[in-house]
Amino acid sequence: MSKIDNFGLRDEIKEYWSGRAATFDLQPGHEIFSEEERAAWQALIRRHLGSGAGRTALDLASGTGVISHLMDDLGYQVTGLDWAEPMLERARAKAKDRKRDIRFMLGDAENTYEPDNTYDVIITRHLVWTLVDPAAAFAEWFRVLKPGGQILLIDGDFVSDTWIGRLHKGLVRMAAKLGKSNGLDTDQMRTHRDILARVYFSSGARAGDIAGLLTSAGFDPVTVDTDLRAIHRTQKPHLGWFKGLERGAQHRYAICAQKPLGETPLS
Repeated sequence: MSKIDNFGLRDEIKEYWSGRAATFDLQPGHEIFSEEERAAWQALIRRHLGSGAGRTALDLASGTGVISHLMDDLGYQVTGLDWAEPMLERARAKAKDRKRDIRFMLGDAENTYEPDNTYDVIITRHLVWTLVDPAAAFAEWFRVLKPGGQILLIDGDFVSDTWIGRLHKGLVRMAAKLGKSNGLDTDQMRTHRDILARVYFSSGARAGDIAGLLTSAGFDPVTVDTDLRAIHRTQKPHLGWFKGLERGAQHRYAICAQKPLGETPLS
């Protein structure tokens, strides 16, 4: 893939998420719809990163600020970075309404331009599957973390089918023919499929592959956590029966990795 192709794809990804901003918070799995789900997310974060106690956190591809607010709740000083201005507009408005001191900046998660050794923690949710060059992105994230800092990646394989996924897709296609919608319009669904076919993890973002790339970037230790059942259980009532079953069957995970003490950014 040429650099021109890469630039074009990244532009398409940016445009896609900008177009999704208006309805992003309406969909379960994006925004949080119950206090039980909020508690489940906070428990996952605490399990790997602990409470903030004033530590600095960078939320990459922060979208409308859902994860940023969770981190703020836990006592982190949060900076949210996203390259879709419509997402940032909603994130800033949400922070203002909730009287939260969260900084939201326009920027590229794969090339942050943040100084070396700046953040105690980096967190991402559903970003890694969209990366064009994950090895370069992980090296960048290693660079901006302080020595001893941690990264928490929450993601999944949204490509490999389960039997319930195949059944659900069939029902979605049938609903589309009948003029019904699953939250995405036809153009958005087509764009999503086209982008997914061309990103680095087009065959599915598997935890083992991501862990290997993190290790190559210098992170040690790297821990894979596939127990997201508490989160899925709280989301299920808002997803519908088929989508709830599909989410529980998918390969979803959290990966926590540390920048070793005394390490400097890899050149």
